[in-house]
Amino acid sequence: MTRHIPFLAALVLLLATTEARPLGQAAADEALIKRARAIHERVITLDTHDDINPENFTRQKNYTQRLDTQVNLPKMVEGGLDASFFIVYVGQGELTPAGYDSAYTQAVAKFDAVHHLTKEIASDKIELALTAADVPRIAKSGKKVALIGIENGYSIGTDIKRVKEFYDRGGRYMSLAHNGHSQLADSNTGERDGKWLHNGLSELGKQAIAEMNKWGIMVDLSHPSKAANMQALALSKAPAIASHSAARALADHSRNMDDEQLEALKKNGGVIQTVAFASYVKINKPDSPERAAAIAALRKEVGLRAGGAGGAGGAGGGGGGGGLGRLTPEQRARYDARMAEINTKTPGDTRATVADFVNHIDYLVKKIGIDHVGISSDFDGGGGVTGWNGADETFNVTLELVRRGYTEEQIAKIWSGNLLRVMAEVEKVARQIQAGQK
Repeated sequence: MTRHIPFLAALVLLLATTEARPLGQAAADEALIKRARAIHERVITLDTHDDINPENFTRQKNYTQRLDTQVNLPKMVEGGLDASFFIVYVGQGELTPAGYDSAYTQAVAKFDAVHHLTKEIASDKIELALTAADVPRIAKSGKKVALIGIENGYSIGTDIKRVKEFYDRGGRYMSLAHNGHSQLADSNTGERDGKWLHNGLSELGKQAIAEMNKWGIMVDLSHPSKAANMQALALSKAPAIASHSAARALADHSRNMDDEQLEALKKNGGVIQTVAFASYVKINKPDSPERAAAIAALRKEVGLRAGGAGGAGGAGGGGGGGGLGRLTPEQRARYDARMAEINTKTPGDTRATVADFVNHIDYLVKKIGIDHVGISSDFDGGGGVTGWNGADETFNVTLELVRRGYTEEQIAKIWSGNLLRVMAEVEKVARQIQAGQK
């Protein structure tokens, strides 16, 4: 696994995220970066949540090119990201036959896009993993590893047989809802709206859990409501995952998991893939009217939609929610320069950093143990923190873990070992169920 990690960028981040130190510490910092780089080279780095757009999986425009997406093959190489779950996501629509048909069509297009990339466009550079054992095998070959996750079971409609179909298409985890209640489960958004549809899982959702267990799809707890998650953990015969969530104790957002859910996930044997989504990592105070107006004017000037986060230079989620990943290098430089001026005149809360992100990892490790914590970004779906705002900056996460004293064995577990353990156990349970043993 060859990585090209700029030393200067790593040193700048290390100095920026630690207290001022004597000049005599320079050699120690250099040694720390060298040690972190060696660990990053040896472990398998796996991000469990990266959104995709089929328009970026064509012969003319695809992930072999350094697109303005937060994730693509050149950026994975630059940052040393070995494996990525590409996401078959559909937004929540109406619970009608027409809504289900539309969602299914969208889902199939994304499945097909990943297969097109791995089988036809770049089969020499990236390969689709269908089992836990495939991941280290592919990584060892020098190729990048693609996996498929399904975000929002809405796309199966009311045909429970589509769970098996989606498994056959390569899906290896699935959440039963997104933002809005689905036919399968209530969403975390019920907290905000004060409205519930199923009080957890629907009867069809309970059937879906059983089908996922039977065929080997990991149950994903990110996005459904707390009640739905607790019921899913009680029903599932296999370990579950939260593919992209953080600790609610540190950031009180309904998308994060509270301690009761975390304890239930630990008992289930599962893993929470800590998400580097700035507004889930750190809840910022609202901007002042003056600051908000200045940021809105700047975003309009560079052609971004209104509503991006303003903290830490106004970075609103990279290639996702804030759209900064779509700016050209020249536009981004102008944007950053103007934001520096705004930050000087009307300071606001700083955007979440890699250090803030690893604070969540620290909390989760202490709360439920090193064997139940992993890493995700939600890149190209709104994710990103200062210091890890694209696959090209992946090394910075390992650097921060090393700085905090995590060992190579622990880092290997957090980056991929825990997730692959769960994936292998889900495969084992599926084999047992199919053989009539469970």
